[in-house]
Amino acid sequence: MEQLTTSLAPPRAPQKSNVAGSSQQVAGSVAKRLGNELMTLMMSSSPGISAFPKNDGNLFEWIGTIEGPADTVYAGLAFRISISFPSNYPYVAPTIKFETPCYHPNVDLTGGAICLDILQDKWSAVYSVQTILLSLQSLLGEPNNASPLNPDAAGLWNTPDAFKTQLMKHYRPLKDVTAP
Repeated sequence: MEQLTTSLAPPRAPQKSNVAGSSQQVAGSVAKRLGNELMTLMMSSSPGISAFPKNDGNLFEWIGTIEGPADTVYAGLAFRISISFPSNYPYVAPTIKFETPCYHPNVDLTGGAICLDILQDKWSAVYSVQTILLSLQSLLGEPNNASPLNPDAAGLWNTPDAFKTQLMKHYRPLKDVTAP
């Protein structure tokens, strides 16, 4: 007598790798993190910093503003920055640059690149947009002259009047900066 076995479970479909699906999941988790960071930043009471996506459809490209800290040569000045988040954020640091010309020992005056350890070799996934902006604001008043991107600015740092003169030669108020 033949024994007939039946299964109540539906037949299994063969497993296939879905690379597109997994990259969509990663992009979704990065977008979720960025959405949470945006909400945290909007709800925070950190004075002098702000950032938000350049347009509604893309959480990976932001524009931000940093106001110079009080009691520094940057007091009363505001700087526009751009923030580009990689697809593997927060495991890799975002690319941040000054859009407003910034005369500073740790900022490239022409390209806006920033020399800040937490954006390079000291990056950690625990950092957020808010902590980055606060660090950049702090850097304005406390540069690392041992590692300057702008040696001229580093050389003038200890002579505040001469430094402020050079700063103001290059500074462009935000109302004069055209939006990208």
